[in-house]
Amino acid sequence: MTLPAYGERSPMTLSSPLNLAVVGLGRMGKLYAQTVATRVSGASLYAVADPNPAAVAAIRDQHHVPVTATDARDLFTRPDIHAILIATPTSTHADLVIAAAQAGKAIFSEKPLALTIPETRAAIAAVERTGVPLQVGFNRRYDAAYLKAKAFIDEGRIGRPVTVKSVGRDPFCPRAEFADPAKSGGLIIDMGIHDFDVSRWLMGSEVERISAEGTLAVCDTLAAVGDIDNALVNLRFANGGLGNVEVSRHAFYGYDIRTEILGSAGGINIGGYQHLPVLLLTRDGAQHDVLPYLMERFGPAYQAQIQAFVDGVREDKPVSPGGADALAALEIGVAATLSAREGRPVTLAELR
Repeated sequence: MTLPAYGERSPMTLSSPLNLAVVGLGRMGKLYAQTVATRVSGASLYAVADPNPAAVAAIRDQHHVPVTATDARDLFTRPDIHAILIATPTSTHADLVIAAAQAGKAIFSEKPLALTIPETRAAIAAVERTGVPLQVGFNRRYDAAYLKAKAFIDEGRIGRPVTVKSVGRDPFCPRAEFADPAKSGGLIIDMGIHDFDVSRWLMGSEVERISAEGTLAVCDTLAAVGDIDNALVNLRFANGGLGNVEVSRHAFYGYDIRTEILGSAGGINIGGYQHLPVLLLTRDGAQHDVLPYLMERFGPAYQAQIQAFVDGVREDKPVSPGGADALAALEIGVAATLSAREGRPVTLAELR
């Protein structure tokens, strides 16, 4: 069945909910399903799909989902489904984005859009041909602290941004099959892509040269899939600014996400170690807790980005970040991975 292009279909009325299908019910898919079902206005968790029938049944029963499937493509041609939320393994994103675009569905895709630059370009081209909305899951752009920092920069409160430093540390070593570069892109792409996106967003400039170093120091099981557990990535921006990104798999003390921007007239620090605003003072000194993991830090941002997607689709307004942002962040990740592997600086011009 050939569906009309997105812009040629009847617009959705503001009184009707956006019927949304969540594709992929792993950790992130379950989070998104829960978010859509309970915390997002103007949308209905109308359908779910996953190859695991037990995962489908669990979400169906918990949230009374009317439409289910074990093959995501069974949902794409249904006219009663307006939008597809893709939370499948990274290596499957591009094919599903292309299929959803060809079916005329609005698309929200978890990052990255694809594992390679050609696949990313193909997915973007499919979206552009059909005119469907596409939003990519760079949730930090919807975090209150990052939004406030961006506003300060745009207001000129720190002058011209000169350097950015971004730290992303997970609190435990991942399973080898999860970290497998063939499925996840590897440490630098899988974790660093968030830092690459916010770095270029906050600096207001594109990256032109990358130099990276990586090592496997603690998570020995990752050797079986050829991945690393720590990396440092230096960035040179087109506007002359400098950046540094650190990613790690083994911050066993907690989830550590921080960013610092130094400008010509001041600076901004985003994030910190402490979770609850409680400080214990004893003879042994001052003690406080540490952020456990991503939902404690970015739960509201996950909700905000889906709410923005739903609002944009229902009101026929642009959604963001989109395909160009996904491509820019992936190019940095691919260049950084190549730099770490070959031990040399890599320019983005080489990749183009």
